[in-house]
This record gives sequence, C-alpha cells and structure tokens, in this order.
Amino acid sequence: MPDFFGKRFDSKALKIAASIIVFIFLIPYTASLYNGLSSLFGLVFEIPYWVVILVMAVLTGVYVIFGGYMATAINDFIQGIIMLFGISAVIISVLLQNGGLVAAMKTLSTIEGDAGWAGAYSSFLGPDPLALLFVVILTSLGTWGLPQMVGKFYAIKSEKDIHKGTVISTFFAIVVAGGCYFLGGFGRLYADAGVIYNTTTGKPLFDTIVPAMLATLPDVVIAIVIVLVLSASMSTLSSLVLTSSSTFTLDVIKPAFKKGLTEKQQVFIMRLFIVFFIAISAVIAVIKDSHPSVTFIAQMMGVSWGALAGAFLAPFLYSLYSKKVTKASAAVCFVWGCGIAVFQMVVTLAKLPVADFGPFFGYIFKSSINSGVVAMVGGLIIVPLVSLITKKPDENVITEAFHSYDKTIVVKAKDSLGDDEEEVKKN
Repeated sequence: MPDFFGKRFDSKALKIAASIIVFIFLIPYTASLYNGLSSLFGLVFEIPYWVVILVMAVLTGVYVIFGGYMATAINDFIQGIIMLFGISAVIISVLLQNGGLVAAMKTLSTIEGDAGWAGAYSSFLGPDPLALLFVVILTSLGTWGLPQMVGKFYAIKSEKDIHKGTVISTFFAIVVAGGCYFLGGFGRLYADAGVIYNTTTGKPLFDTIVPAMLATLPDVVIAIVIVLVLSASMSTLSSLVLTSSSTFTLDVIKPAFKKGLTEKQQVFIMRLFIVFFIAISAVIAVIKDSHPSVTFIAQMMGVSWGALAGAFLAPFLYSLYSKKVTKASAAVCFVWGCGIAVFQMVVTLAKLPVADFGPFFGYIFKSSINSGVVAMVGGLIIVPLVSLITKKPDENVITEAFHSYDKTIVVKAKDSLGDDEEEVKKN
C-alpha cells in the first residue's frame, strides 16, 4: 500500500510516511492478539502466560521467516478451516447446554437488561445499539483500508480466482463473524459461572465472559476452542508481521542505501524486522499481563484499526477510481487518522475527563472503537473536500497511474486480469 501511494501521487514522502504508519500502528494490534489468550490458557493450563506467548511467537516467527508468503498463505488456509469447525462446535455446545435455541432464548428473557428491560426480544441489539453499530463499522469497513488485507489481493492469479475468493470469503465471514456475534448474545446466561466483576463499578470484565462460558463446556470442546483461538491469532499475527517487515524494508530501508540492496540483503533485513516486530509485541503483551492495572492493551486493536484505516481507507479507495484526488488530501488524511488514534491513546493512558468537553466528544473518545470509526468516516469526507481546494494532480502522473486501465487484451484490463487472452489463443 505505501508503494501504491508513492506511485499514485508521485510522492516519496507519502510512501515513507505510509510505511512508518504501518510499522508503528501494527505493533499494538499484534500485542492485542495475545490478550485473549491470557484468560483462556489460565482456564485450561496451569502454565505461565509468558510461556504461551513465547511458544506462539516462536512458531509464528519460524514459518514466516523460513516459509515467506506461501507458508503464511497455506497456514492461513488450514487455520481458516479450523476456525470454521471450531466456532460451529462452540455454538452448538452452548445451545445444547442451555436446552436448545428456544430454551436459551426463554432463559434470556428472564434476565433483566442494563436498561431495566425484560423479555426475549426487548433488548435484541443490546443496551447500546449505537456502540454495536460502531463495532460493526470498524470491523467491516475498516478492513478495506488495512494494508495486510489489501496486500493479499496482489496474490490473485486470474479472474476466476476472484469469483472463488468472493464466495469463500463471504461464506467464511458469515460463519465466523456471524457466529461470534450470535454466540456473544448468550453471554448473560453465564453471569454467575466465573465472570469477574470490576470491584469499583460492579460491571463484568468483558474479557472474562467467553472464558467463563467455555469453562462449563465439555473438555473436547475446550480443546477445540484452544486450537481455534491459536489458529485465529497465529493467522493474523503472521499476516501482520509479514506486512510490517516487508513494507518497512522495501519502502524505508532500501531507498536509504544509494547503491541499493541485493535480494538476499533485503530478505535478511526483512527477517530481522520480523523478529523485532514479534519480540516487541510479545513484550508489550507480557507487561500487560504482569501489571493488571495496565488495561489499555485490550483496546489497542481499535487504536490500530482506527489509525491505519483512518489514514489509508479514504485516499486508497478514492484514488483507485477518481483522477481528482490530490496528494495534499492524502497527506491530510494521514495526519487525521493518526492524530485521532494518538489522541485516543493519550485519553486512555492519562484517563482524561473527555466527558467534560460535552456528551458528543465524551462518547467519541469513550473507546478506541468509537474514535476509530470517526477516523475512518471522517477520512471519507476529508479527502474529497481537500481535493476540491488544493492543487490538481499533474496530468502526466495521472496518465501514468491510469494507463493500465486502457490497455486492451480481449477486454479492458480493469475487467480482466489477463486469463481471457490465454483462453482465446488456445481456442
């Protein structure tokens, strides 16, 4: 993605800035991956949390360093299959344990909601529907602007693969993401089954709800869940470290050497950054676990998504289709997305009373999820507005950027990746 910005806007500064943003803000995202493992492994195994992190980090590092992109892709495929079966097994077990879907819904109807509601469907969207909407927007729209997601599209070989990928990824999202939302709705049934509550506010610590649910399930299901969580975490971790290390090496380190770097040197530097990236993320996660008062890591995923998608989503999306997007608008969006994320971190760490500035401001920075959505949506508004009032892009740059769209094979290149030409020759 940094390379895209560099060529699309003919700007080395944007390319380097994008690389630095990727490298910095993927670290807290990676650290947050370890967070969910703490309670889960504490539930099942009597082993130190740092041992789990060490094993996970080493395994991921080995297959990413020595296997590269293909090893990561193959592992993602296998881990994806595990996730499909894992989430299905958990949902079925939870429902059966509570007498089936109808019986579980009846039990839920007897539990009073946060707003004093009672009844099976009176709180269908939860006590805070707006917060739920923000979560959906962050985790759905946000992926459009994440470099580790966009990078996967460069591996597409033909037009047919796009159609296959569309069907497979949609099915996967419905089962895994839909299953997680569905399963979360039954968390209230386990309020007295080991959920830990905040002694000050009296509210449950949300990270303990799912482990409490799992503790009541059969051992076989718990084993499946452990493999499921490890698969999901390692799949994401491998994509993050590969994206971050390759981006920083190719877009920042390589240009700094006037004589250039050989391919072997680039690979060596990339591997060093992979080790560094995994190590620093693991250290942050261990610090969080050994210091219970440090709770902000749980929100780091939202900070990372807000910064990356807030900075990249709008300029990337608009510049793919519009010739009017300016370099200045992309730069402003970079500052906007990162600025919101950094301010959110300051608010969280310093516990600033943002509510004193008004209910709207207080709600936005109440969590990194809310501010992340504001960063993304704000960027979609900022880029076209700034493009209207700033210097128009150079015609030569625009021609160079969009010339591949006019290349004709059998149809225009924007409609085919080239496999049609080979089929015509064969026929």
